[in-house]
Amino acid sequence: MGLFQLNTNDVLQALGSSYSSIINNLLQNIGLSGVLLHLVKMTLISISLLSICLIADFIGRKFILVLIEKVIKRTKNTWDDVLVEKKVFKNVAHILPAVMVSSLASVFYKGHTGWVSAVEKIADIYLAIAIILTVVAFFKAFQFYLESRPFLKGKPLDSYMQLIRLIIYIVGGIYIISVLADKSPIGILSALGAMSVVLMLVFKDTILGFVGSIQIAANDMVKIGDWVEFPKFGADGNVIEIKLQTVKVQNWDKTITTIPTYSFVSDAFKNWRGMEESGGRRIKRAINIDMNSVKFCDDKLLAYLKEIELLKAYFEKKENDLKVYNTGKNSTHAANIRKLTNLGTFRAYLEHLLNNHPSITKEMTFLVRQLPPNEKGIPIEIYVFSSEQRWAHYEAIQADIFDHILAILPDFELKVFQSPTGADFAGISK
Repeated sequence: MGLFQLNTNDVLQALGSSYSSIINNLLQNIGLSGVLLHLVKMTLISISLLSICLIADFIGRKFILVLIEKVIKRTKNTWDDVLVEKKVFKNVAHILPAVMVSSLASVFYKGHTGWVSAVEKIADIYLAIAIILTVVAFFKAFQFYLESRPFLKGKPLDSYMQLIRLIIYIVGGIYIISVLADKSPIGILSALGAMSVVLMLVFKDTILGFVGSIQIAANDMVKIGDWVEFPKFGADGNVIEIKLQTVKVQNWDKTITTIPTYSFVSDAFKNWRGMEESGGRRIKRAINIDMNSVKFCDDKLLAYLKEIELLKAYFEKKENDLKVYNTGKNSTHAANIRKLTNLGTFRAYLEHLLNNHPSITKEMTFLVRQLPPNEKGIPIEIYVFSSEQRWAHYEAIQADIFDHILAILPDFELKVFQSPTGADFAGISK
């Protein structure tokens, strides 16, 4: 029975020896000898080994890989579909040729130790690259799957995955160097330990970026899609990408600003997400009234303003209040009694106007206030929130409100303050 108990390795060794002898005899028959015979023989053996590996790779990709993908598509799980979409199994298919080269090197190059060693090194490096690409592809697929989960939407997962890929590349690179140098990977790591200071300098931005990414994620400071304003870098727009070292912001003029990730932790910036989630967008703008135009309302002005429908309830209440207060007072002097002013009536008009505006929300801060007078007049500030958040529509609403204010001011016998221009001085000279 022992005669038939040949293991696979014995069979391969026998086939390799036979194949080597056949090539050697053929080359001798055509007149080759010496160094040329050896060189041509090694070339033909290498081509043969490469051909076998290419055939194995073709079979793996065209048959085995296709079969695996068909089976996966029939399953109800979605995560395995992501593995197919991100071509994880395609990278796995490249591992087979590398394993075959490593296994067959000693068979095809039997008796040629130098060639066996060189080919096995090439096979080990190729296998390491194939495994690295497979693992990286797997983590890319894993990232894609996590990003599709609603509770992780907008989270800076790319930063963590970048760090994982960096570690994989470093570990893979150390292994490849150890194969080329015939050194233990532990010895390579020991040598790198002595270069830790240099590495800290080289990977300073990466380390800071990683720390920044953790803090951004932990504190929910920035997410993809957030509108951020970062004056230091001239950024004002939406976050479109968060990576380990950089965050990309697409500005409203469609330019893209790249900001170091750690800057979102170390520097001040504004995130408009709170505004977007609140359901309103603030309108905060003042108009300066010329103080010389402020006065008590006379009978003629009052009669004109009472025709404004928005002010009917206001005048009814104010007339009752003033009548009660002024009863028994000496009305010969204006200081003894209370009277309506054109500026106060104008503020009341603005409150009623905005309160009836369909795009101004009443659930948030609502103010029409007078700011301290200054050299530019009396600022009347509108501090309200628009229910419309889209930029163009918001600006249109704000513009419509102030267009109306500027146009209606003369009806209250008020004037807008503005600095004198050349035309004003030209009129004086005439």
